[in-house]
Amino acid sequence: MALADFIPSEGQRRIAAAITAAERHTTGEICVHVTPRCRGNVMKRAARTFDRLHLYSTKRRNAVLIFIAYQDRKLAILGDAGINNLIPEGFWDNEVEELARFLKAGRPVDGLCEIIAHMGERLSQYFPGERDDENELSNEVTFDDLDDDVETDDHSNEYGNLE
Repeated sequence: MALADFIPSEGQRRIAAAITAAERHTTGEICVHVTPRCRGNVMKRAARTFDRLHLYSTKRRNAVLIFIAYQDRKLAILGDAGINNLIPEGFWDNEVEELARFLKAGRPVDGLCEIIAHMGERLSQYFPGERDDENELSNEVTFDDLDDDVETDDHSNEYGNLE
């Protein structure tokens, strides 16, 4: 299944627009990455993807990744060091649960747009927008079909199962 089968082109445009709107109120950077498979631990895979996409390169270290493995029904939200040093543990739990509900209902675009808006509001509390802030990362949905999972310690098949 290709990305367009999970999130059609129009949905990808809606998500990019939601990211643009959310980032108007924060210096934080929100990224969405989609892949079909994640056979191992979803948080470890999300961290590898975070590194591979160079999301750690923002000047304030305040990027956040929404990672979805749609065929394996897994998701994770992962923030960079600048965010993680400020937010309490479990900060993204509600977003994971809410997005999981949308994904289970077959409404990934609606869920992502809603969660992105909420994330922008929450990030603005810690990283308020600045007049001269530049967009450091692309707002486009990224996709891969890599099958790079070498570990198989998590056999969950439900969205939102984080370890």
